[in-house]
Amino acid sequence: MRDDLVAQISASPTYQKLVKTRSSYGWVLTALMMIVYYGFILLVAYAKPFMGSRISPDSVITWAVPIGLFVLVFTIVITGIYVRRANGEFDDMTEKLRKEVQ
Repeated sequence: MRDDLVAQISASPTYQKLVKTRSSYGWVLTALMMIVYYGFILLVAYAKPFMGSRISPDSVITWAVPIGLFVLVFTIVITGIYVRRANGEFDDMTEKLRKEVQ
């Protein structure tokens, strides 16, 4: 019976749409995170004079601090965006699929 249920779920258009949508959305967010994170690392590695320069002449804060904070905030924001969509659209599709196969 379990194999029959797996085959029924796998053949469902709702399931296929869920997998495709969730996967592509996850890859887009992963690519954005990689660009931001590795962009920061590349700035640290290759733009040391810029990252070490002060924001203004009378400031003690260098450009590395706000850029690093941006990376942290960006991570939190895209996590929140994914969770919101997962708890809304993806959960709705999962519930629809569950009703289809019962």
